[in-house]
Amino acid sequence: MEKLIDSITNEIKVSGRLVVGFVLDANDELDNRWARIKRHFEQASLDLPEKPRSSGTIVDSVPRVGVWLMPDNKSPGELEDFVAQMIPNGDSVWPLAQQYIDRIPEPDRKFAATKTRRAEVYAWLAARENPGPMGAAIGKRDLTTDGMVCRKFSQWLRRLFGE
Repeated sequence: MEKLIDSITNEIKVSGRLVVGFVLDANDELDNRWARIKRHFEQASLDLPEKPRSSGTIVDSVPRVGVWLMPDNKSPGELEDFVAQMIPNGDSVWPLAQQYIDRIPEPDRKFAATKTRRAEVYAWLAARENPGPMGAAIGKRDLTTDGMVCRKFSQWLRRLFGE
């Protein structure tokens, strides 16, 4: 992720590029992440707003540039927090996946406490008919894409890249 942030200035300046979008995890410190991204935009002579827009940020420039901070441009977190919102309401395996992770004794956890949601999502994915990556779960309709956060993300993509 750090390499991606460090490449922002160069990616914006690629000759002939019409549109570029950056999808990044907010991680634990949304404001610090945004400030770092903002500095790279300034190096490319572009201005970002002081805070990310809740609908996703787009700078109308040449190239047109967009930034989406996972999960929703306003909360700390990462892709797995976004995906957790895609698990269908009432899914019977989701609470079991959460319980499984919760029951792992602290000394035996090989992940940071801030990565608990990630562990829960991967435990849930492991229980699919053909366990696999998150993208495959979307394709198999195990994950829903009609929730508010998915609609906002889709709208941002359409605004950024055109319909």
